[in-house]
Amino acid sequence: MSKNLLKSRPDLQQLGSTLFSLKVKNTKKEFFLLPVAFCLFTLPARALQVQVTPTNPELGDTLSVVIQKDAADSQSPTVSLKQQNYSAFSIGQNRFRALLPTTPLDKPGRLVIRVAGDGEVREIPIVLRSRSFPVQRITLPPGKAGQGATRYELDRVAAFKKLVTPQKFWNGPFLKPNRGRISSIYGVRRYYNGKFANDYYHRGVDYAGGYGSPVTAPAAGRVALVGRVSQGFRVHGNVIGVDHGQGVTSIFMHLSRIDVKEGDIVKPGQVIGAIGSTGASTGPHLHWGLYVNGLSVDPGPWRNQEVQ
Repeated sequence: MSKNLLKSRPDLQQLGSTLFSLKVKNTKKEFFLLPVAFCLFTLPARALQVQVTPTNPELGDTLSVVIQKDAADSQSPTVSLKQQNYSAFSIGQNRFRALLPTTPLDKPGRLVIRVAGDGEVREIPIVLRSRSFPVQRITLPPGKAGQGATRYELDRVAAFKKLVTPQKFWNGPFLKPNRGRISSIYGVRRYYNGKFANDYYHRGVDYAGGYGSPVTAPAAGRVALVGRVSQGFRVHGNVIGVDHGQGVTSIFMHLSRIDVKEGDIVKPGQVIGAIGSTGASTGPHLHWGLYVNGLSVDPGPWRNQEVQ
């Protein structure tokens, strides 16, 4: 076999392989071997790079899914979990982020996040850890026990929680909305007047601040809901809803005073109202609920670290 073979076979050169000459003893023949072990094959890089945080999530956590795409186009990747699709928003050049909520009603165990884009589909397995939630027994006074929400109240609050506006208002960790002590944590299961509330968990954090003490915005956003007892908000009481953008919303319940109106842009730490005991409340306190894509998540991690 001639050495001219290498010149006539540019495809061998492109593989980056080396031809070795081997002389056989007592002959004048030369053999040129292409050792397979020394061939270098480069596997194609994945078009989608996906990172999920936290890496060890538990019930109530918000899953942040960050996707890096190769293609420089404006099309967002699609993200889904348990057959539910979630919007992915641009956070940089060819970088996108989707937020996936988990709740105490989810079943712990193995989950698969599906990400599609650039003609590729990635399936990211995660393990959602269980979490123990305390149980409370709440006794409502005779005037408020069994008092249901009005249809107008339910419709307004439901529409607010479904907001997924493209603009991101918040930046950095969230702040405490009141200086009072926490009297009830997120996820608590409850009995109301001796009856267990099936499929219920405490969808927020309660602050036992003094009556009339200020309630402040935990993060920047747009006021998208203002409701009052006089309008039929019998359970929520006087309530404010702040849209932080991209599916993240905060609701503030049982207020004695409202200092903002719908459409206002609020800054972190800005006073928006005052603690009261309106609606289904046993005494003065603030209920702060944080929602991601319509589901109540634990506000704790949002206060302890920044979510992009």
